[in-house]
Amino acid sequence: MKINIHCTLATRLKDARKQKGWSLDKASQHTGVSKAMLGQIERGESSPTVVKLWSIANGFNLPLSYFIEELEFSSAPSVLINLEQDIQITALSPFDSITGFEVFQITLFPQRKHISEPHNTGVVEHILAIDGAMEYYLNQCWHRVEKGTAVRFNADQEHGYRNMSDKPVTIHNIISYT
Repeated sequence: MKINIHCTLATRLKDARKQKGWSLDKASQHTGVSKAMLGQIERGESSPTVVKLWSIANGFNLPLSYFIEELEFSSAPSVLINLEQDIQITALSPFDSITGFEVFQITLFPQRKHISEPHNTGVVEHILAIDGAMEYYLNQCWHRVEKGTAVRFNADQEHGYRNMSDKPVTIHNIISYT
């Protein structure tokens, strides 16, 4: 089920700012996202790219699923399609404060790559190749992950994903927060 991303992001961003007691200025300083863009998101006029959304989540020290999980209970997962059309993220299991994990299904579109900014210190990602082979970027090198295999790495550094095939590739991404 596709969520109304504008409405969800607007509400979640307002709530996060209110909980921190931050102005748009202070939120901009912590996230690296302009005050104007944050204002547009809060008014439901714009939705950020996946990269910007990660910057916002990192700046608030919140898991990504905080911003994309649905506000009301639903048995259907939330889906976020990056505006660059390189990646689709489905929240399979929102952040669990007891385990410190959240789980996503990521679809990488053919012949596309997605580079992610470093997450907060201590964040670890686990990638499980579900359907097809893909590559992940770490330490300035691309590394291959075959279907049915997994890899774990510290995500507090630049990292990325790429699909060099002609078919979409599906991975599960488990993110662990300290």
